[in-house]
Amino acid sequence: MSDCIFCKIANKEIPAKIIYEDDEVLAFEDIHPLAPVHVLLIPKKHISGSDAVTKEDITLIGKINYLATQIAKERGIGEKGFRLVCNCGPDSGQEVFHLHYHLLGGVFLGPFVKQ
Repeated sequence: MSDCIFCKIANKEIPAKIIYEDDEVLAFEDIHPLAPVHVLLIPKKHISGSDAVTKEDITLIGKINYLATQIAKERGIGEKGFRLVCNCGPDSGQEVFHLHYHLLGGVFLGPFVKQ
């Protein structure tokens, strides 16, 4: 998609601090980190959000989850814990409409939902 910032990053039109790349997935540092470790994982294929995932994407989504865990281990947050977040739609806070996962850790993140 020509106006998608994550597609532009995947196509090397916009620079990013890439920490993992293969033919299907790209992982890079978030430019506005919310935790000491804040990595974004995206499929190179443009998928607007998790609500647009199809049966054909199941293996790709599993791969992204696996890679997130591997990156967490490499970054030293695998044992203490990390959060993998995928926002879907405007009410969730999704700002870039290209499927992406936030890998967050390196600090106590606390409960996700207020009690």
